[in-house]
Amino acid sequence: MAPHTLNPFGHAEHPWIGKAVYDIANAQTGLLMAVVDEPAGFASGPPRHSRLAYVRSDKGVEWSTTLANLSLAGGAP
Repeated sequence: MAPHTLNPFGHAEHPWIGKAVYDIANAQTGLLMAVVDEPAGFASGPPRHSRLAYVRSDKGVEWSTTLANLSLAGGAP
């Protein structure tokens, strides 16, 4: 996955930032605060990146998860 356009803070643009999301990995809901393309290393060939999402609960607890684990909170199971 190629890195996307980054803002001055190194965060990728994403339409869900500031919206409620559901994280299937830990069954929690929170606000998507940032999306960051983290270097994932490489053995050979071009460098790879992993897209991490940073989420904050209504209690202020923050965690990171892969962006693929998220859905908009209205679509939570």
